[in-house]
Amino acid sequence: MAITFQAEGIVLPKIKKKETANWIKTVANSYDRKVGEIAYLFCDDEKILEINRTWLQHDFYTDIITFDYSEEDTISGDIFISIDTVRSNSQKYHTDFEEEFHRVIIHGILHLCEVNDKTEEEEKEMREAENSALNLLKNKM
Repeated sequence: MAITFQAEGIVLPKIKKKETANWIKTVANSYDRKVGEIAYLFCDDEKILEINRTWLQHDFYTDIITFDYSEEDTISGDIFISIDTVRSNSQKYHTDFEEEFHRVIIHGILHLCEVNDKTEEEEKEMREAENSALNLLKNKM
């Protein structure tokens, strides 16, 4: 298992790497998945827009983009997170930045565990899965 946290164009957000990695592993295990190589890259809005345009042909800002390299029951991927959008979403939804930050971190993992959010029902399931994971984190930290 290797979970890495890097930043491009911004200061790396404060993150308890070991505790966060253990939390990610626990959540993945709850979906009967093992953790392989997971690389988080924290960036600004302009970088995530560039990634969205280049790789997904989407012309909009987003908080997270997940590239899935999972094989069988081992999740692996590159997860890009715009700290700018996480910050604005925490204000928009009246949540604590740290909670929104962790929500987005686990959102990418849930996608790798095949939890989707394309339809209204899937979106509801994703929110429930995120909330369950966040509750688990509160009990761990």
